[in-house]
Order: sequence, then structure tokens, then C-alpha cells
Amino acid sequence: MSVTTTNLIMGPATLYIGNFGATEPADTAVNGTPAASAWTDLGGTQDGAKMAVDQTYTDLEVDQIVDVAGARLTKRLFTIETNLAEPTLENLKYLLNDGTAASGTGFKSFEPVYASSATQPTYRAIILDGFSPNQLRRRFIIRKCLSNDKVESTYKKDGQTLFTVKWSGFYVTAGIAPFKTIDETP
Repeated sequence: MSVTTTNLIMGPATLYIGNFGATEPADTAVNGTPAASAWTDLGGTQDGAKMAVDQTYTDLEVDQIVDVAGARLTKRLFTIETNLAEPTLENLKYLLNDGTAASGTGFKSFEPVYASSATQPTYRAIILDGFSPNQLRRRFIIRKCLSNDKVESTYKKDGQTLFTVKWSGFYVTAGIAPFKTIDETP
């Protein structure tokens, strides 16, 4: 098998966050910046940004044959995770799925949502903009997600303070796919 070197990909990605249901950029705008009115750039990251799709297939078996007859998709988890290099209170609000921000002369503050655990969470949408083959652009959109993993921030004398985050995607509707990938073409 020959190698097509222009299919090799390397480079950073940019993360944007928007409200669940935010207007997505047109597919034809894959090489552009999402509208600032709907999408917020989360700033610098460290150690890359990872997109993962974990699929679980359940085997179909019958007594009459020894081979597995087939399989059906029974679960799909899709995530984006990274370390945000800009540990701002604004980013903390996104990582904790909302809260209350306040500011005044010489201060800013943030308090997380602390209502009943049965309260409907604040879903968001995430765009990961990176590279595709031929050094063109690739956009991965999770249309409904929550930050639902441990959020950490370490302060140490010889290391940068980061926010770790993992957004997990969820079902949207029968007529809207939960995620989408768009590649720019030459």
C-alpha cells in the first residue's frame, strides 16, 4: 500500500462553545471563524484537543450456527477533551455547565449552580476546528453536550495552571444528528 503524504495531519485545533441550538456555521464556511455572536473562542489549549467516538455493538447470536450472525449498535459515546490554558472565570462557567458571574470595582466572582440536582442542566454545543488532509480545515461539531467529567486546576511553582475538561455529547432529535464533521476540499 502506498502512502499519500498529503493525507497526513498535524497541527492545533481551536475550540468554540455556544448555546445548545446555536446557529451553526454553513458547511461552506468551514475555513472561517464561527460567528462571535453565537460562538465563544475558549482560548489556548495545552496537550492538544482530543475528539473520540466510542461505539458499542451487541452481537446477534443463534443456537443453529457457531459464528456470530451480526451485530447492532447499542451505545455511542462521543467526547471532546482538552486542557484549557486560559483558566478564567468565564471558562470555569462553561466547564461547570453554568452558574452566576458577578463583577464590580476591582473584582470578578463566580458561583456554580447549586439548585436541586433534578434541575435541567444547561446544555451547550462545541466546535473543534482543526486540520484535514492537504492542510485544509476540518470542523467537528457536537450539537448537545455537557462537561460531565472531573474539572481540575492545579497550582504549582513549576507548572502552568490549566483547566481540564471533557465534554460528552447527547442525543438531539430523531431528525438532527448529534454530531457532524465537515472537511474543506481543494
